[in-house]
Amino acid sequence: MSSEYRNNHYVPRWYQKLFFLPKHEKRELYYLSLNPGVFTDSRGIIHQKKPIRKQGTKFCFAKEDLYTTRYGLEEYTEIEKYFFGEIDNNGRYAVDYFTHFKHPSANGSAFRNMTIYMSTQKLRTPKGLEWLSDQVGTQDKQKILSSLLYLRQMYCAIWTECVWQIADASESETKFIISDHPVTVYNRVCAPKTQWCLGANDPDIIMQGTHTIFPLSLDKILIMTNLSWVRNPYQPEIRYRPNPNLFRSAVFKFTDIQTHRHLSKQEVTEINYIIKRRAFQYIAAAKEEWLYPEKSLAITKWDTFGNGYLLMPDPRPIHLGGQVYIGHHDGTTSAYDEYGRRPWQSDYNKENETDTESDTLYRFKGEFARLYGPYRRGRTFEAMSLDKECDDNEFHNYLLNLEKKHKKKRK
Repeated sequence: MSSEYRNNHYVPRWYQKLFFLPKHEKRELYYLSLNPGVFTDSRGIIHQKKPIRKQGTKFCFAKEDLYTTRYGLEEYTEIEKYFFGEIDNNGRYAVDYFTHFKHPSANGSAFRNMTIYMSTQKLRTPKGLEWLSDQVGTQDKQKILSSLLYLRQMYCAIWTECVWQIADASESETKFIISDHPVTVYNRVCAPKTQWCLGANDPDIIMQGTHTIFPLSLDKILIMTNLSWVRNPYQPEIRYRPNPNLFRSAVFKFTDIQTHRHLSKQEVTEINYIIKRRAFQYIAAAKEEWLYPEKSLAITKWDTFGNGYLLMPDPRPIHLGGQVYIGHHDGTTSAYDEYGRRPWQSDYNKENETDTESDTLYRFKGEFARLYGPYRRGRTFEAMSLDKECDDNEFHNYLLNLEKKHKKKRK
């Protein structure tokens, strides 16, 4: 059998190359094993293996025959050749589109390819495959890979209804690292040693307080946050979001993507620490010192980053409501609320009819204004232009008073 398609990169080489330094001649990454293991020399003395290697993308995040299947004595590489080949080709251009995204662009094909690529990427890594194995209750490789093919769009609907923010690290000396599980999830109460993070587990994306982060390049990162969490960050982080059903249709608004958030060196380092702690076995970076973000952080307590709001989009552009009506060629109309529920569902538009998120959203806008000042940490596209970069004094003071008002109301 040909060796072609047998060295399986569970993190594609084209993606790894996005994290090279500009004009880096050797085109290599510093590759760190989090558990390097030991070896015994000819004298019987045990030594720890060297944890860091500097090597090209051919040797990083790859495993021989990870996706090769067997039927009897025959071996097949069709999954790598055709399935992941197409996913990666489409994903490559989608990642490039969102890396360079600017309003008022709206490319539906790029969006669909991006969510499918990310959903598949989360499942195809050794960590993802081990998690799948636990879910389907088998060690049979063929059944696990079949489950991957079937579940490849598992996360797409939930991410479609998230608030998307594309944050920028170009003003930071420290840049993003990548891991062997690059679609990373973070929930501030689900620290690495808690029950939600043991083994191959991750906090579920349907938990209110779970963020999904995905580095797009050295300088850009996509952060996805449940809308219900932005509207009410005072509820339990592990409670499920409204309409947590995974396999269904959903509607995405390009104009709601938040851009123009510039991350500080401290924020990039904290994000890198999260990426490292949620990795399975390996991380890589363009500079060796970036592999050890913990050395640059005075505090690594899981829920303290950014006052607990490190990954939170700016709530000031967030509105209540969000029902969407879609007209079809046959004259019929479809309706969705902001959580993907349909009119015949009993809880359709529930939050807006009962004002359950009104108080918390405006209280949070006030708290965010107090914590971070009048300059917005994310801008959306409204009325044919980007919304304001900085709140004027009158509006800023109004938001500060809102927080005080709602705090008194709660008392």
